[in-house]
Amino acid sequence: MLICFFTFYFYGEAQVNWTNDGDSYYKLEQNELRTYTLPNHEAKVVITKEQLTPKGQTEPLKIAHFSFSTDQQKVLLFTNTKRVWRLNTKGDYWVFNFKTNTLKQIGKSLPPSSLMFAKFSPDGNKIAYVSENNIYSEDYETGTILPLTKNGTVSLINGTFDWAYEEEFSCRDGFRWSPDSQSIAYWQIDAGAIKKFYMINNTDAIYSQLIPLEYPKVGETPSSCRVGVVNLADAKTTWMDIPGNPSQNYLVRMEYIPNTNKLLIQQLNRKQNNSKLYTVDAKKGTSKLIYEESDEAWVDLFQLGNTRKIDYTNNFTFLNNNKSILWASEKDGWRHLYQISLQGKPEILITNGNYDVIDLKHIDTKKGYVYYLASPNNATQKYLYKTKLNGKGKLQLVSPKSLIGTHDYSFSPNGKYAEHTFTNHYTPRSKEFILVKNHQALTEEESIIKNLKKIEKKPITEFFTITTADNVTMDGWIVKPTNFDPTKKYPIVFYVYSEPANTTVKDVYGIGRNRHYKGNMAEDGYIYVSIDNRGTPAPKGRAWRKSIYRKIGVINIHDQAMAAKEILKWDFVDSERVAVWGHSGGGSATLNLLFRYPEIYKTGISLAAVANQLTYDNIYQERYMGLPQENKEDFIVGSPVTYAKNLEGNLLYIHGTGDDNVHYQNAELLINELIKHNKQFQFMPYPNRSHGIREGEGTSKHLSNLYTNFLKQHCPSGGR
Repeated sequence: MLICFFTFYFYGEAQVNWTNDGDSYYKLEQNELRTYTLPNHEAKVVITKEQLTPKGQTEPLKIAHFSFSTDQQKVLLFTNTKRVWRLNTKGDYWVFNFKTNTLKQIGKSLPPSSLMFAKFSPDGNKIAYVSENNIYSEDYETGTILPLTKNGTVSLINGTFDWAYEEEFSCRDGFRWSPDSQSIAYWQIDAGAIKKFYMINNTDAIYSQLIPLEYPKVGETPSSCRVGVVNLADAKTTWMDIPGNPSQNYLVRMEYIPNTNKLLIQQLNRKQNNSKLYTVDAKKGTSKLIYEESDEAWVDLFQLGNTRKIDYTNNFTFLNNNKSILWASEKDGWRHLYQISLQGKPEILITNGNYDVIDLKHIDTKKGYVYYLASPNNATQKYLYKTKLNGKGKLQLVSPKSLIGTHDYSFSPNGKYAEHTFTNHYTPRSKEFILVKNHQALTEEESIIKNLKKIEKKPITEFFTITTADNVTMDGWIVKPTNFDPTKKYPIVFYVYSEPANTTVKDVYGIGRNRHYKGNMAEDGYIYVSIDNRGTPAPKGRAWRKSIYRKIGVINIHDQAMAAKEILKWDFVDSERVAVWGHSGGGSATLNLLFRYPEIYKTGISLAAVANQLTYDNIYQERYMGLPQENKEDFIVGSPVTYAKNLEGNLLYIHGTGDDNVHYQNAELLINELIKHNKQFQFMPYPNRSHGIREGEGTSKHLSNLYTNFLKQHCPSGGR
């Protein structure tokens, strides 16, 4: 996924570690684990600093993440973490036992900071984890470690995933305990046939060091994937028989059907325009197709919750005593929720109407309601709604009408309480705990509504819509200069992303700030604007989102340019001082706009751009663009390098040489083309920095100075 790094404030999903009864929640504070009991938030220390301090040490463990056994009598503590691609998913694990008040490290005989995704068996007696691409089970009482796989290598991966699966499907935790705690189902990824892409480290030693990465470029055969079930009694694996070539299909979801010995597995074909659900006998390995769905473009993998959590998994949501699942589909033109039977019964449409479900939040099986985020009237915002699970209810707004903006919720297991977070472009992210039945804050002190006037800031961002000559209407935001004078003309800076992985126009606090600009753009006299074109994942229906199929670098670029044309008609915009910038997919858009519409954009700052779409990974590119073996011309037409010869304006191109996502190769391909046509530009490589260009002493400050100085030099600030 080409990640967009523009946001000053990232509005993530609300996450609360609730107790099983749903009346309390856990928090790590001041090196202690505490519970807070609702409704009065009564605090209690359940693990003290002393209890978190291992024997022989003087400092308590620094906990990055914690999770519980089913009965919440033991807690797994994750510490000494190390980064794997995007997130810190390797580290050490300790177990604190509430019954015995003891702290015990697990996996002690394995390499330090090598354990991944440790979790208790359902009966709480064992803990499974991955280390160096093998799966282990450890008996809590005896400390005996049992290797369940032994063949793991850099390219044969058990229980976790390769680069592409993690980046594009958010697959990280790759194993599941059986309900009876006797076996473990796991993914095995064979990336052995994937060609290695080599990055070069020139700074850490006198001789350069090669950094190999199994990275499947678009058009290259994907990693082979299969699911096995290993029995703890003999450590033998039974492989599940899923129809189809394992190197031409992806297995993106896998879960035990609760209280059974059956697995539910979702398979996507290589083009990702066909999805199949199989029930699989975990002992025999036999499978049965129970549901299939296709799309002329691609079938979305509906990902619930925060995909940046370290233990995020693409899990199923089971309903009706585990006889059906909750399913999201765009097959009627909108993303709606369905009940899909595992027993061949007719599906049930739960949500209905011309709006998209954005995210699932809670299912109340007793009262028969499903709670979810949606925004039927404004694609830049999110609100909580509910409707009947049987599909016979009406859409009911749960969020307060007076709080206009972006909401999120974390429900307690019993559905009685929820942590509610709220923000908009002039309200910093605020939270309260509420009673769900009436959406009332538990205390006046935390009430967002009662404290709103104290929380709100002076608005600096305005939202607008713009309609192009093609009759396409897009959402946008604008930050005007401080002390704005409508009789003057000001320089304008467009922030772009424009691809299917993200939107930029969101009603959240800090949305109009530029983290790379040194100082305040508004005070310096710049107009700052962003627009969401067709193809961005806004809740505007399937046709909006999938119009970009096989047209990345075409339809999004056209929409952005046509919107800019309309904006340049505004009396206060100086059409001679027009800049554009973006990161990742936004960097690609910046290049395309600068090269293809030089009459509009005079200055561009591009970071970590895909200059040639044929260099990016197969899962992302093939999902949105098809196979280059079939339609290579689409990739060429959408790639900035194709148009580099047209550069007329001022270009600053920035790339990290250690970028494992969008390879530095793109920079050299683009530079070669610019040199070929005698195009002058400014270039800044950052040694060994990855896609975010954050690592290393002084990097952020240097990048900020570089960005700001270039912008001021080539797109001078202030009204004229």
